[in-house]
Amino acid sequence: MVSHGSLERLRTANRRALVSLLGAEGPMSRADLARGTGLSRTTVSTLIGELIASGHVTETTVRGRPHKGGSGRPPLLVALATPPGVVAGIDVGHRHVRVALSDRSAAVLAEQVESVDVDADGGAALDRVAEIVTTLLATSGFGREELHAIGMCVPAPLDRRSARVGTGILPGWRDLPPAEELRRRLDVRVVVVDNDANLGALAEHSRGAAKGVADIIYVKIASGVGAGIVLGGRLHRGATGIAGELGHVQVDEDGQVCRCGNRGCLETLVAAPRLLELLQPAYDEPLTEERVLALDAEGDAGVRRVLGDAGRAVGRALADLCNSLNPERIVLGGSLGTSGSLGEGVRTSLTRFAQPDTAAALQVVPGRLGDRAEVLGALALAISRSATL
Repeated sequence: MVSHGSLERLRTANRRALVSLLGAEGPMSRADLARGTGLSRTTVSTLIGELIASGHVTETTVRGRPHKGGSGRPPLLVALATPPGVVAGIDVGHRHVRVALSDRSAAVLAEQVESVDVDADGGAALDRVAEIVTTLLATSGFGREELHAIGMCVPAPLDRRSARVGTGILPGWRDLPPAEELRRRLDVRVVVVDNDANLGALAEHSRGAAKGVADIIYVKIASGVGAGIVLGGRLHRGATGIAGELGHVQVDEDGQVCRCGNRGCLETLVAAPRLLELLQPAYDEPLTEERVLALDAEGDAGVRRVLGDAGRAVGRALADLCNSLNPERIVLGGSLGTSGSLGEGVRTSLTRFAQPDTAAALQVVPGRLGDRAEVLGALALAISRSATL
């Protein structure tokens, strides 16, 4: 028997999904909201009615186009109400911090990125984040009281029970609750923190390469490897918030020790630093991720071989996940996500190791949002939580 509390949590999650999609996309019809979130039209109509009554959503006088060019009456569009004030999105990477401000219709007003040693000292990194947010508010003409919510991603698993970063990945963040710490520094009531791959998935799903697709896996390949999973139009975080830790699937029981403490994780073979380490002895010039992507596009044999091997390893791990979840699209993100050789390697392994019907239903595409995917996902998360839903 489903409890009243469980039903209310589901309704809250569904309302947030609708608000997030409207925040990312702007005015939409109820039918398009149903397609974008995977909810039934009846559920969407009921929840939109509640959101209109509460003042969070408004019905416009603008009419959209019938689905797929049909000849029916053009549908009325609904839009997210845009009360005054702003939200902040924060992308905390291993070596950088990116902060963006937007209004609650998701229009970005200001953005700043800095190189920061995030891993060593979480407190110092959050101090710098707070300074950047304060500076962007001032230069954009907003007071601290006009900042209504913050969404932030961290490059590590986040335990939903303790609200703390998982041990092993960010040693300088041990026992640090990032949401609570940032809330204290900026005196903002709503601060929501999630894993970077989850928010990359949210952004690509709402406004990028998986727009309108209900079931996707977003794979971030950069200094680490992670996956964000969207099922039925909503992020799937799992029981404790660590669903999608693809980089820590064991692929070699006698392999290198991983930073998570296990041995032979996928990340030890295919993360960007490892691939640069493999390639560098064969090249006279210092290699960066950007240079490797350029060499791949130019058809360099060594780079194409290494990235192709990496893609096949990622695809092999993904095949089992795809057999279980049967997604429609895989989006490759992170600093190496646009590599043609890596993408081809992923496709090769999926064709070989996934069930034939599963593989036939899959598209593998590069992300469209580049290194801004995570901060845009953080903004979408902040918008969805900025209203009391």
